[in-house]
Amino acid sequence: MLAQINRVAFNFFGLPIYWYALLIVSGVAIAMWLSSREAVRVGLKKDDVTDFMLWGLPMAIIGARLYYVLFDIQLYLEDPIQIFNIRSGGLAIYGGLIAGGITLYFFSKYHFISIWTFLDIAAPSVILAQAIGRVGNFMNHEAFGAKTTEAFLKGLHLPQVIIDNMYIDGAYRQPTFLYESTWNVLGFILLIFLRKKQHLLKQGEVFLGYIIWYSFGRFFIEGMRTDSLYLFANIRVSQALSAILFVGAIALLIWRRKKESHLQEYNRTLGENQWLI
Repeated sequence: MLAQINRVAFNFFGLPIYWYALLIVSGVAIAMWLSSREAVRVGLKKDDVTDFMLWGLPMAIIGARLYYVLFDIQLYLEDPIQIFNIRSGGLAIYGGLIAGGITLYFFSKYHFISIWTFLDIAAPSVILAQAIGRVGNFMNHEAFGAKTTEAFLKGLHLPQVIIDNMYIDGAYRQPTFLYESTWNVLGFILLIFLRKKQHLLKQGEVFLGYIIWYSFGRFFIEGMRTDSLYLFANIRVSQALSAILFVGAIALLIWRRKKESHLQEYNRTLGENQWLI
């Protein structure tokens, strides 16, 4: 018998609390903690991260939901009340990143903070939070790929609980949530490693590295999914955006290196606490 996970973690006074929501909140909390530590190390105030999140998190959630709804608008026009039903999923990370980025632009201007520095301290934490969020997709039995076999999944040496819960809609499925989560964890490790290196990265390049790494992996993993949002015909929204971001981030990195000779090194303030994550 398959050990299927219940999407509901527990009930709170009759209100179902989903694993998806718990994992999203956990990812955000960890990202805030890590970003706050790095903010202090590079000369910002610890409260800068908290103050931004008071505005950025609600806007990111709204942006993530609007992005998802707009690219599947016909479904929500038939039942508009479902637009507000986010407890069981339906948040698009790219929409959240776009809305959060716009909010950060105005926040940094108002508080006289370098937006590049803020993006650099946040980027590794954000990709780690995304990795945790993909586990929430697993709990929701979503973000899966095409049909496969139980033998294939066992060949990946996955825990039985993952194999059992990849049996969706009458067939075993590719665990694309796991592919992306693993890719994101590797990205987190790589960004932290590069960020520690003296005289390697300029201001803003931790963030650009995040964009390059994430968009590259997302492009290929999105192509494996069966629940993608589509722009038109067979063009997946997230694949198109990933390609644009990948090329754009590389071009911007090269342009800044050539045209902005005054760029400061990211790790210019390293001291005795240089190995803080």
